[in-house]
Amino acid sequence: MQYENERMEFKSQLTDDIYKEVIAFTNTDGGVIYIGIDDQGNVTGIDNVDETYTRLTNGIRDAIQPDVTMFVRYVLQENKVIRIEVGEGSYKPYYLKGKGLKPAGVYVRQGATSVQASPEQIRQMIKDSDGDVFEEMRTVQQNLTFDEAAAAFKRYKVDFSEDKYIALGLRNIHDGQYTNLALILSDQCQHTTKIAVFNDESCTEFRDSKEFGGSIFKQFENSINYLALCNRTVSTIKGVVRTDKQDYPEEAIREALLNALVHRDYSFSGSIIINVNDSKMEFISLGGLLPGLSTEDIRLGVSQPRNKKLAEIFHRLRLIESYGTGIRRIFKLYESCPVQPSIEATTNAFRIVLPNMNTVSAGAENAAEAKPAAPVITPQMKIVLDYLKEYGEMRDEELQELLHIKKTRAYLLTRQMSEEGLIEVVGRGCISEITIGQKPTVTACLMISMRLSTAGTSISLEQLYLWLPRAEGLRCRNIQLLMVSSD
Repeated sequence: MQYENERMEFKSQLTDDIYKEVIAFTNTDGGVIYIGIDDQGNVTGIDNVDETYTRLTNGIRDAIQPDVTMFVRYVLQENKVIRIEVGEGSYKPYYLKGKGLKPAGVYVRQGATSVQASPEQIRQMIKDSDGDVFEEMRTVQQNLTFDEAAAAFKRYKVDFSEDKYIALGLRNIHDGQYTNLALILSDQCQHTTKIAVFNDESCTEFRDSKEFGGSIFKQFENSINYLALCNRTVSTIKGVVRTDKQDYPEEAIREALLNALVHRDYSFSGSIIINVNDSKMEFISLGGLLPGLSTEDIRLGVSQPRNKKLAEIFHRLRLIESYGTGIRRIFKLYESCPVQPSIEATTNAFRIVLPNMNTVSAGAENAAEAKPAAPVITPQMKIVLDYLKEYGEMRDEELQELLHIKKTRAYLLTRQMSEEGLIEVVGRGCISEITIGQKPTVTACLMISMRLSTAGTSISLEQLYLWLPRAEGLRCRNIQLLMVSSD
């Protein structure tokens, strides 16, 4: 006596449950179904073989999708029992047409029974059959509407009739089921875009936040409108001319947002994140660069779209011009800005940062104003500096003789050069060339000591050591000379 197992099922008569059994076998490893044998393995026979056979074959053909008939073979045994040989299907998951791609319509074999498949099992079967291209896989959610998508296509005068769905990639070519691309464009899209405005540079203190869902077209429109509110305009008036300048170029915001929407990895359930503060606007999308690409490649215009069919739709609607131009256009808009946009990519994320042009420009102007102006070198100053470069020092008399000027003019000139940091006046009447941050030379220290001695003034060892830290490269013999000279 035979019993039911994971590869064998008995049915005493034909019922609608037979379709679940066929689906379970095709979604697993195949098996055999007997009609006309009860659960205990006893032959009961079929009341009307011809009618049962016709209902069976027609029902399996019409009630199950995708088409499973090529994996099913019927054998009539002794005109009492119908043997149904079911092979493993090649385009899983198979499901009840009336239920769709959800657990209520998808069955798998588990031991001697047929049970509903879990959502995870359904997704894995779809991935195994459709490949790893997310937008081309069949979506589990099949009850979709396209009001926003239809409005967008109409706005840009592109046909969006249902007979175009397969060509656009919204329906699967094998069974007509909606794809993940259709889900992304539909009003039931489960992915969202989150925008947060912060008070601080580190983006921790919220000022406002929004989350936009629905069709990707609706998210694009709502996000653009909200970011426009965050894009302040600064007005400057010079004379009678008024100049208005926005924090961010509108086209740069648009391109960065489109890049995030079109090229993100939709197999992740997370949201697109847009952070705004007073200095920058950053766009963070899930999914790093495709293998073989670098951020430098992206800046050069190299493009390898992750979601090819989605990019083609946006291209057809003229929302993007061509692949690879958006990032280059952003940098072009910032070519005159002191701070350039930045691009960063990790394994699972991609970020574009747009600097606030008004904040950056104001910072650059303030820095320029704070920077001390370079001293103006007059012809007389140039002569003095050239002399000091060659000889290292000069006295008042030498300066007057060099420039053919009187003592008062020499005094005013040396004071001006000293105040501007060009020279240093050492003692009385002795000038030594100096540059910013340079220390007096050993020669200058020796000279001070000698001049003070000549004037009858003594210098103590303590006073001398106040000079030593400012002298460069002093040696023991220099110190001895200073000490002798000051005695």
